[in-house]
Amino acid sequence: MTKQTFLQGTLILILAGMITRFLGFINRIVVARLIGEEGVGLYMMALPTFFLVITLTQLGLPVAISKRIAEAEARGDKAKTKQIVIVSLVITGISSIIFSTLMILATPFVATHLLTDQRTLYPLLAISPIIPIIAISSVLRGYFQGKQNMKPQSYAQVLEQVVRISCVALFVKLLLPFGLEYAAAGAMFSIILGELVSLIYMMRQFNRKKHMKVRKNFFSYLSTSRTTLKELFSIALPSTGSRFIASISHFLEPILVAQSLAIAGVSSTLATKQYGELTGYVLPLLFLPTFITQSLSVALVPSISEAEATKSINLIHYRIHQAIRISFASGAIATIVLTLFSIPILTYMYGSANASKFIILMAPFFILLYIQAPLQAALQALDLAKAAMWNSLIGAFCKLTVLFLLASNPSFGIMGVALAISLSVVLITLLHLGALYKAIKFSIPVLDILKMISLLLMTWGVGELLKNIYDNMHGGLLLLIGILGVFCCIYVLFLFLLRFITKEELKQIPFLQKWF
Repeated sequence: MTKQTFLQGTLILILAGMITRFLGFINRIVVARLIGEEGVGLYMMALPTFFLVITLTQLGLPVAISKRIAEAEARGDKAKTKQIVIVSLVITGISSIIFSTLMILATPFVATHLLTDQRTLYPLLAISPIIPIIAISSVLRGYFQGKQNMKPQSYAQVLEQVVRISCVALFVKLLLPFGLEYAAAGAMFSIILGELVSLIYMMRQFNRKKHMKVRKNFFSYLSTSRTTLKELFSIALPSTGSRFIASISHFLEPILVAQSLAIAGVSSTLATKQYGELTGYVLPLLFLPTFITQSLSVALVPSISEAEATKSINLIHYRIHQAIRISFASGAIATIVLTLFSIPILTYMYGSANASKFIILMAPFFILLYIQAPLQAALQALDLAKAAMWNSLIGAFCKLTVLFLLASNPSFGIMGVALAISLSVVLITLLHLGALYKAIKFSIPVLDILKMISLLLMTWGVGELLKNIYDNMHGGLLLLIGILGVFCCIYVLFLFLLRFITKEELKQIPFLQKWF
């Protein structure tokens, strides 16, 4: 099986993430254009429940599988690798049956009494069959990540989005005459088809590239798996805790938003529309750079795990520094572009710029989100998943508390929700940094902080100049694309000048070696 270096694996994941994010935005635009803000609100209100059930089904195993397989590979223990795969398949198989059943039974209560909009019943029911599909996919992803082969899951991500975007317009248009709730359910069903095709591809790759027969001595491996089970759960349970807390937070968020805005005197229809703007239009834009940070995180876990297994402490510090540097570089330009060009971007994407006020408020805080995922991955790779879980709990509690206090106040309303989300981002990132410093004395050097500030100031200055040019020439989509292209080129130059990207790192990428 082909193994990539940290940067090679990261680059493969970034390219796949870039493609899937682009296709995902097309998907969101199609859905938004077809069912409008209220329909998007129904769709987005149903998603947190789905994410919660998926989190419970996976039990945090993808990260645990990746770490333990990376350690086993470093020791050359093939039998351990097979045992990890067998145990993981059994665990996720059982959990998917349990939680699929529970989700179907609980959906009427959740839709009517918690989400306070009975129309969310159909999207929730439509998505329930996806649970066993994602359960098996998560095991295969963890296996390939532990092997430090990022190609199979990258191709599967792209394939999933292609299938989803090919089907979403068909199902939404087919079901729209029956009502917005049915159209939202059609959008959910396209997700199932995409994940199913992705799973089939992953299974074929697994069968082609594996060096073991899973069914051979299956029960023998399973009967002697107590130690493997403990090793997996030592990471999986705290990782599940972090994801569970985030999922519970996302699950409670639309409920608290609906209840808080009702206290503030906002009607349920308007509340759904405002929440749709925030979560359906704004957050996807703010989360756009996270395909880079998530890619770094996925590649970081097995890389740090391997370094820890060989006691390479300096390499661990270097990998974390490297991940933070690249993550910040990817997020800084997004922050400034979204802040300066929020109105034209929203207008061309969704036909409305009503949500620009959310972007202008939240973008400066979200720059810390872009280094949060690598920090959490480092904690998990160092067997500090429990610390990451507690940090997530504190952040979620503060977010929900502030959300209720502000959103129920007519002076804040939906802006209180945006402030609460931003507060959570800042708090969790700082807590992760504190946990790493306590464990391995890791900190961001003062020189790096000065470079980050310099990068922001230089980029903002150029951005203001280009925005003035855009405004004076009275805009236009082609002009916007051209200006953003020039902006990106100048930004890349800044990255080299400030050494956010070094020649040594570029030399590690095969097709760039001859240029450096």
